[in-house]
Amino acid sequence: MVNKSIPNVASYRIIVLGIALGFTLMGCTLSQKDEKTKFINYFRQGEQLYIKHCSNCHQASGTGLGRVYPPLKDSDYMKNNFEAVICLMKYGMEGELIVNGVQYNQAMPGVPSLTDLEVAEIATYIYNSWDNSRGLVGVKDVGQILNTCNQ
Repeated sequence: MVNKSIPNVASYRIIVLGIALGFTLMGCTLSQKDEKTKFINYFRQGEQLYIKHCSNCHQASGTGLGRVYPPLKDSDYMKNNFEAVICLMKYGMEGELIVNGVQYNQAMPGVPSLTDLEVAEIATYIYNSWDNSRGLVGVKDVGQILNTCNQ
């Protein structure tokens, strides 16, 4: 007689595979949730840093200040020069800059005291405001970019 109360090896494999699949799916869900939380935190902190360091010139609305300070909202320069924008935040620049076909020639002071994380937070904020949707700007990416800036 065969004892039907003892599961066979195939049953164990199915159970183990089911548990493994469950943990894998749960891990993906947690990872996505963690990324969303990280994005929200970067965005919120970036907004505060933007208000403190950038909005006086570029305005809270990102529209800039006449022909003195360029807009960030709908900015072709910002969209096409991501790495340069990262460098500008920390190191600033002098000289001519063309944004949306308009010439600007006002020096932009950088904020050298900003950490890589703070630059990433500001970048996450500006690149996801005013109809932009770049997503999270990672601190590791910012660190690599800042290491290449001409200071």
